[in-house]
Amino acid sequence: MAAGQWTVRTDVARYPTWPWLGRTRGLLASPPCQAWSMAGKRLGLLDQPLVHEAVESLAAGRDIRERLLSACRDQRSLLAAEPMRYLQALNTVGEPEWVAMEEVPDVLPLWKQYAAILRSWGYSVWTGILNAADFGVPQTRKRAILIASRVRTAQPPPPTHAQAAEPDSLFGPGRAGWVSMAQALRWGATDRPVPTVCAGGGPGGGPEPFPSGSRKTLANARDRGTWTPRPPDIALQPRRDAAARWAWSLRSNNQANATIRSIEEPAGTLFFGHRANECTWIAEAPTIHQQNSASQAVPDPIRITAREAGLLQTFPADYPWAGNKGQQFSQIGNAVPPLLAAYLLAPHLNVPLNPDDFTLAA
Repeated sequence: MAAGQWTVRTDVARYPTWPWLGRTRGLLASPPCQAWSMAGKRLGLLDQPLVHEAVESLAAGRDIRERLLSACRDQRSLLAAEPMRYLQALNTVGEPEWVAMEEVPDVLPLWKQYAAILRSWGYSVWTGILNAADFGVPQTRKRAILIASRVRTAQPPPPTHAQAAEPDSLFGPGRAGWVSMAQALRWGATDRPVPTVCAGGGPGGGPEPFPSGSRKTLANARDRGTWTPRPPDIALQPRRDAAARWAWSLRSNNQANATIRSIEEPAGTLFFGHRANECTWIAEAPTIHQQNSASQAVPDPIRITAREAGLLQTFPADYPWAGNKGQQFSQIGNAVPPLLAAYLLAPHLNVPLNPDDFTLAA
């Protein structure tokens, strides 16, 4: 509501399709990914034959979801078949004009099944894997995409960015390099911010513990980057000693195989919704060997804020996330990056896309 978006809180599997008949131009579908995601148990992969069966039956107007649901190892798996229930009903009245669907890469075979059905109904369809970083999102978030249209050739948007910047050539304009976390968060100003000791907050608004028992945050979200750590027993003032500078990276979760990326790179895929998936800033070795290791101890990990996570998804800095911290992070992690969505949908909405409208930090 605070963001100006009306929502209906209900079980999507029980919500009727008739309210949308005769009034739907486009259908967006991004089923819950927890059953399929690498951040979870991935029981959706074991349930995939059941989901394919559900899609096939729903496309033919037969609803066998109740029987299939009882056989699923993860009941969320079958939600990936829900878009077909709506599509089948809408197709009876010649709707929608276009379809866009998104999920984790392992769902691509299911999207190809959808594509075959949609083509039989007269749609042009494209399916494939897109990397959000190729479209200016400061995150290498790969997703399986389906685009379908009744009125134009379905095709993916041309990438605007590349891992390494590409110059203009005889064949067309070049591409900018991937947007780094430092660029998106405006870290790395000439002045070196320092950490501030203050009250923290964990999921649900509780305390935010760190290994040392202290609670820390970083002073300036706009300008931080390589900065000078402050041991707790000295004043919080800029340190002139270059040996005290640290390089900061984002750790995607606290599991052993977590993705760790320097702030000079895009983030890895942001996962939230479970304590094991907490993202934290971690300091790496100082740039110059430090003689006094006791006073130059490695700073503790610092939990990413909802504002930072939202910016790395290309949401506005002041986006009004709702609920407690855990709920806010779930909303952020489950969202499609708005900038990627804009590139996907602009042709179908007949609106010009200006990437400058997606200010990464304000």
